[in-house]
Amino acid sequence: MNRILYLSLSLFLLSSCMVLSPKKYKALVAERDSLSSTLNNANARIGSLDDEVASLNREIANLKSQISDLTSKVGGLNENNASLRASSTKLSEDLKKREARLQEVEAILRKREEATNALKDKLQKALLGFQQSGLSVEIKNGKVYVSLTDKLLFSSGSIIIDEKGKQALAGLASVLKTQPEINISVEGHTDNQRVYNLGQIKDNWDLSVLRATSVVRFLTEVQGIENARVTATGKGQYQPIEDSNTAEARSKNRRIEIVLSPKLDELYELIK
Repeated sequence: MNRILYLSLSLFLLSSCMVLSPKKYKALVAERDSLSSTLNNANARIGSLDDEVASLNREIANLKSQISDLTSKVGGLNENNASLRASSTKLSEDLKKREARLQEVEAILRKREEATNALKDKLQKALLGFQQSGLSVEIKNGKVYVSLTDKLLFSSGSIIIDEKGKQALAGLASVLKTQPEINISVEGHTDNQRVYNLGQIKDNWDLSVLRATSVVRFLTEVQGIENARVTATGKGQYQPIEDSNTAEARSKNRRIEIVLSPKLDELYELIK
């Protein structure tokens, strides 16, 4: 701009003081016009650059805002990540504890199974001489079932244990007295034939209950097994082994079942 002013002033002074040649004058005018055009272009470029700078500043401000938002989100994600890590650590610890407890439960169940099998073997050896007379020993649902037909224990319609039955129960008691951790449930079962002329015994319910209590009294009062370990129940005719109504089926259904199950105190405490 200073250059243009200088040229314009020079032209004015020269035109006032002296006569320029047309060629020189035209050259100076052309130079002035060229510089004026260059100035205009520069001003236009400056205006365009100012617009670009303003646009860039807006973009920078927008980017700063985005960066701030992203920084905030990253902070939130870091907090969530820390929370997830803490939850994952706690979950891992809980799983380890549960796995340890599961292993303890499995160990207890293995011990129970081993004890049940050992008890069955002991009973089979102790009662070997009675197995031909209607006595059987088997494991069902983790329990040992000693089944004695009524003919091994009682006369027909009686609730008094005969001598052979007492011998069998004495052999059973000899094993059970060495197994204080075993609970004993004595179940009386009958066939489906109605009871007649048995005095105070009214029906099969009565007969099954009284036979069960006779066995319980012999085991506790005669053989010395702790009363707290033993229970007596009467099932009547409602849990038969055989559903047919033949004499053989009815004979199998008339029985005393002594159910032996290990105490589960240790397992219950662990579950709690």
